[in-house]
Amino acid sequence: MSSKENFIQHINDGYTTKGDSILLGAAILEKEPVGETQVKIPLKTLNRHGLIAGATGTGKTKTIQVLSEQLSSFGIPVLMMDIKGDFSGIAKAGEEKPFITERHTKINIPYTTAEYPVELMTLSAQDGVRLRATISEFGPVLFSRILDLNDTQAGVVSVIFKYCDDHKMPLLDLKDIKKVLNYITEEGKAEISEEYGKISTSTTGTILRKIIELEQQGGDFFFGEKSFEIDDLMRIDENGKGYVSIIRLTDIQDKPKLFSTFMLSLLAEIYQQMPEKGDVDQPELVLFIDEAHLIFNEASKVLLDQIETIIKLIRSKGIGVYFITQNPMDIPKGVLAQLGLKIQHALRAFTANDRQAIKQTADNYPTSEYYKTDEVLTSLGIGEAFVTALNEKGIPTPLAATMLRAPQSRMDVLTESEIATINAQSKLVKKYQEEIDRESAYELLTKKIESAIEQAEEQEVEEKKSNEPSTAEVIGKSVTKVVTSASFIRGVFGILMKMFRK
Repeated sequence: MSSKENFIQHINDGYTTKGDSILLGAAILEKEPVGETQVKIPLKTLNRHGLIAGATGTGKTKTIQVLSEQLSSFGIPVLMMDIKGDFSGIAKAGEEKPFITERHTKINIPYTTAEYPVELMTLSAQDGVRLRATISEFGPVLFSRILDLNDTQAGVVSVIFKYCDDHKMPLLDLKDIKKVLNYITEEGKAEISEEYGKISTSTTGTILRKIIELEQQGGDFFFGEKSFEIDDLMRIDENGKGYVSIIRLTDIQDKPKLFSTFMLSLLAEIYQQMPEKGDVDQPELVLFIDEAHLIFNEASKVLLDQIETIIKLIRSKGIGVYFITQNPMDIPKGVLAQLGLKIQHALRAFTANDRQAIKQTADNYPTSEYYKTDEVLTSLGIGEAFVTALNEKGIPTPLAATMLRAPQSRMDVLTESEIATINAQSKLVKKYQEEIDRESAYELLTKKIESAIEQAEEQEVEEKKSNEPSTAEVIGKSVTKVVTSASFIRGVFGILMKMFRK
């Protein structure tokens, strides 16, 4: 058997599946694709998370597009965090061009065009489905971790939540929790001290500054009602395709705290609400997190631990999470160890540090007699990548340098008019566009303070009235004053003396 025949058997044995699978492309041997091979990922293992990495311009976005298209075709909803804004074309059918035809001929996969159902979502003022959550939904522990508070400060946040629960004051947005902080420091200081113990003003001041920092990154736009419902991510269209929900994040690249806040809250909410699934034939939902380093670079150790824990546990709910970044070293080791599928596009070696990073990256992949991994990593072309996954038994598949298939949908962004059309037809845009500002902690405490001020003013008036003498008292005091005066006494004695003389 020739080396090429051995290679074909090696790849096909490693990537053969009994159940449904996603077809990525054909394996490459000696810089040429081998059309007799098929690199396939079992749907059954797609809840085991993954990594899509590579230098800018190597084809990561198109790889995500290919994965999302096939997931949608199997009726699996997709949530895509689109930082760069170049993913929206999946809503429109692509166009067959000579370079696509040539590529698909080489990898022996027929090419057809297709479009997929899309919802455009936003965390900010952009048009689309508004994503919001309330402070109460976060809870004191998660909210404290997002603010990177120490134990003492987190304890005060817990007191705030407890106080609001006890007094039926909903914490909906940032102005609510800021109002409570001011209240427990000033007007309600005695009340809080009596019920929950003394709270340091320096501690509340630190918490307030952290909240203002989050507010300046757009947190005031995110926190509030109407809260987004997780079920709206799980939609299937009339043709049986899973909806691809695209969160357009082009305007929050410089707001990493807001991004990491949203991501952690979303993962926590999905984990809490989704039922246990165990081993399933396909995932319930797949999330793609673009520019994943934005989450991890600004996250505290406590926050990283929280993310790692959720990533470990959420796969049992049938949820797959895929991180997209330039270098695998951007992902913490604890999270990287949880990722079953790895698609590694080319890396570029311009400096000694780059070469060291490439060597470290190569060490994260299975060894192969057919590739010198660190050398191939720098020579992969656009739309080519190393692939290793888990087979249906959970065993890592052989390392395969792969020429990837092209997306069936448009490989370009939507126009403004196309975006407007999608939003106009969306039921979710209508559902979440209304801003609700119902009575919450801010309004209730404002009323309480105003009522206390009014009562104090009324009491002061009453006290003044009670201290003023009555008319009879005034007359009595005047008479007494006159009667006891020296001139009055002298006058009386004068009259008496005259009477006695007569």
